[in-house]
Amino acid sequence: MKFVTIGYGERADYDRTAAAVRDEAHAHDARLRAQGVEMGIAGEPVQVRNPGNTGTTTKPGAFLRSDLPIAGFAIIEADSVDEAVRMVAGTPCAVARGVVEVWPLESAEG
Repeated sequence: MKFVTIGYGERADYDRTAAAVRDEAHAHDARLRAQGVEMGIAGEPVQVRNPGNTGTTTKPGAFLRSDLPIAGFAIIEADSVDEAVRMVAGTPCAVARGVVEVWPLESAEG
């Protein structure tokens, strides 16, 4: 199964997390990337609309609102949600007072 993960976190919370904890979290991310996990830091989003296929409009900024800023995304493969949770529990957002959401990525094919 594939999962989309979204990490949220404040820079100030990251900075006040012990350096050893942060270093291990980054090493954890490096191990995940070595296993083929695709991950990246969130850039500036763009909203895209095309109502009724009448024309595309864009608007800078996020549509989704959160108490914490979005820090990054990953696409992971795991046998279950529980395994996916174990995989992301050691990432920087999870250990530095942020949060990581794990979303099952269901096929759009019918």
